[in-house]
Amino acid sequence: MGIVHANVGSGCPVDFNEETEVVVDEGALYKQRQALNCVKARVDRVNVDGLKRTKDDIIRGTVENLFQAKDFEDVIVRAQKVRRALDNLGCFRDVCVYIDVSTGPEATPNGLEVTFQVREMARVVGGVNASAGENEGNIVIDIKMPNLWGRGESAQAAYTVGYRNTCCFHVSGSKPLLLRKFQPVISGSVYQQNQEYPWSGYRLLDRGFHFNVDLKTSPQMRHNIQWEALFRDLSVINKSSFAVRESSGPQFRSSLRHNICLDSRDADIFPTEGLWLSVRNELAGIGGSVANYKSELQFQANHLLSEELGLVVQASGAFGLLHDVYGTTLSEHYFLGGPTTLRGFQQRGVGPHVDGQAIGGKIYWASALHLYSPLPLACAREGMLQLVKTHLFLNAGCLAVPERSYFKLSSLSALVEARVACGAGVCVQIGRSARLEINYVVPLKTQARDIPVTGLQFGVGAHFL
Repeated sequence: MGIVHANVGSGCPVDFNEETEVVVDEGALYKQRQALNCVKARVDRVNVDGLKRTKDDIIRGTVENLFQAKDFEDVIVRAQKVRRALDNLGCFRDVCVYIDVSTGPEATPNGLEVTFQVREMARVVGGVNASAGENEGNIVIDIKMPNLWGRGESAQAAYTVGYRNTCCFHVSGSKPLLLRKFQPVISGSVYQQNQEYPWSGYRLLDRGFHFNVDLKTSPQMRHNIQWEALFRDLSVINKSSFAVRESSGPQFRSSLRHNICLDSRDADIFPTEGLWLSVRNELAGIGGSVANYKSELQFQANHLLSEELGLVVQASGAFGLLHDVYGTTLSEHYFLGGPTTLRGFQQRGVGPHVDGQAIGGKIYWASALHLYSPLPLACAREGMLQLVKTHLFLNAGCLAVPERSYFKLSSLSALVEARVACGAGVCVQIGRSARLEINYVVPLKTQARDIPVTGLQFGVGAHFL
């Protein structure tokens, strides 16, 4: 949410008191819309106070859209868009907007003066944060140098350690291009990541480089095009099954990815309205010892049933398909089960297992239906308690290993063998991008090779089904 301070003088017949503060939400929905759009206004001058290292050309290209405003409402809408654009540059810690009547010899009768007060980031920032992986909490130690040369460039180094022998280090850099259309950002990263997957009996050591281009085609839609070159070494843990040992050894993988994300939700963790849709397509085999095609779709829809009671219904789903050409190993399979995917089952507990170890599948689907509500307390929507929700849920899904053809009857019949579970629990928001769940789960339908869980189940992650 952004705040626009509008100081309205006697020359502007606006139905506000002087020194009125107009609170603008991200959807640009304003109270008193009829009063604002009837007031003729134009922007005579734009001031940006607080600039030190940031160059004038990147600021000029960001704010010039304000001069096209035709009424007072349009000024506020455009000012809020410019505020968000300045904030997205990665140069500033705070951006405030003040709108006042224009004064001076060059002032026009309906002229306004817009002032952005900014506070630039320090040359070096860093800290210790928490992140979430595959039902695992991690500690992240990072250092960042923002706005290196005054046009939004940044460099970052981070070290991540988790309680399950997870270790990751990466060095990255990014730069926004000075193009208003699509707001492109290019970035590159060199990384090393070491992770254990005890449910499947293997350990992965990845060393690689990836290059990204981010494009924003609309306020709610973002495209990401990525090329990755990866050296991967899969090693077994203790007494792994022969199916896991077959996949062990080093590999070189080169792939192209295209991700599309549409997000109209009003919040990331506990949204009350809006849709989130993610489509990911990946083609591996542009060099290297692996060639395959992966496609995955995920969505989430939210609707507020009762504002008074705070009841929100949420429907979510996912579908994934992997087509192997040659060299595809166990680590690239899809896995299902656990508190972040299919509740009521052990982590990676759905689908085929060999000697108690999950080997995953090449095609899956999953869905969930939730009913969220605040805690049944009088102060549940105030303070820290607003970060805690209760929920009832019903989820279902299936994981299959199709034969050579994905359209054989045996493959299609395997996708009908749905697993179903229900339960209730408490969800706690952790920071801005993760949450913790404590649920009581009851599996309703399982298959012979699954590992169901009945009773309490704990989960932590950034994305939940």
